[in-house]
Amino acid sequence: MQRNGASNAGLIAGDVLTARQLLAAMLLPSGCDAAYLLATSYGPGRGAFVAKMNAAAKKIGLRSTHFAHFDGLPIPTGSATYSTPADLVKLGEQAMSNSVLRSIVALHSYAVAATAQHHHYVWVTTDGLIGTYRGAIGIKTGNTKAAGFCLLFEARRGKRALIGVVLHVNPISSYAELFATSRQVLNWGFSHM
Repeated sequence: MQRNGASNAGLIAGDVLTARQLLAAMLLPSGCDAAYLLATSYGPGRGAFVAKMNAAAKKIGLRSTHFAHFDGLPIPTGSATYSTPADLVKLGEQAMSNSVLRSIVALHSYAVAATAQHHHYVWVTTDGLIGTYRGAIGIKTGNTKAAGFCLLFEARRGKRALIGVVLHVNPISSYAELFATSRQVLNWGFSHM
């Protein structure tokens, strides 16, 4: 299930995983295969899941956001997924109010021991701020040709918290430039609070 260069968590057909494990597989390595399974189960069905995503976006006031696909990737025909920096920050605030999601995105890695129901997995975050930037606690990387490399992030220092987003870092470069830019934004933010 890899289309348009989609990243995956390496899930193996036939394995039975919990929703929390699938969230880790989706959020840490940006596993589109895990997003597919979650959307299929909780739609129920991918189309219904995308409709729920758009209804939730409207409910929390994301006026300039539309989801066309469950994994955020472009689809060959039809409408496109889009958002604005302001909407993404608002989405980040909502997401980080969920304790399960918050605990997962703060992890550098997530290991699942093999059982009779599934193989052994280790998922490592694509968020280069985790473990390298003091106070970084998530949120999510992304990248498409249209959006470039992107990062929605939160960092805390004492009682101060910053949520921000860096969008459209040159897709010719790498995630390194994305994380360097994000560090600059956070350094500026913390120095001006």
